[in-house]
Amino acid sequence: MLRLSKLTDYATVILSVLAKEPRRLHGAVELAESTGIALPTVSKILKILAKAGVLSSMRGAKGGYVLAHAPEHITVAAVIKALEGPIALTECAVSHKGCDQASGCRIQGSWHLINQKVTRALESVTLADMVAPFKQPDEVRIPVSRLYR
Repeated sequence: MLRLSKLTDYATVILSVLAKEPRRLHGAVELAESTGIALPTVSKILKILAKAGVLSSMRGAKGGYVLAHAPEHITVAAVIKALEGPIALTECAVSHKGCDQASGCRIQGSWHLINQKVTRALESVTLADMVAPFKQPDEVRIPVSRLYR
């Protein structure tokens, strides 16, 4: 099963709050209260996202955090990379050093292709997409005759 960490999940929740008012500075305490995420966790995530360039931070009494780019330009892939590191479904997608089978592997290229497609899919979804109201897709109709092929 592919699963993102709780920190990444919490980061998307925090970023969704920021995306609703992308030009306003938001404090860690305010974000913790509005999301229900513990303040130490919010602070940790904000620092990680600022270091990765997803957020900008301003110090001082009137300081806080703001999106570094418009929500339409922040991808889910960027958020995942900031918190999880490189997007990789298998170890060999990042490095061959961790796999004893790399020299004789015949499916390595297939995993590379799959990894590229997953990364592109995550890069195609932005923070703006994440906060937009969910629209149920139109009903998909499959002819019964196709089920018996």
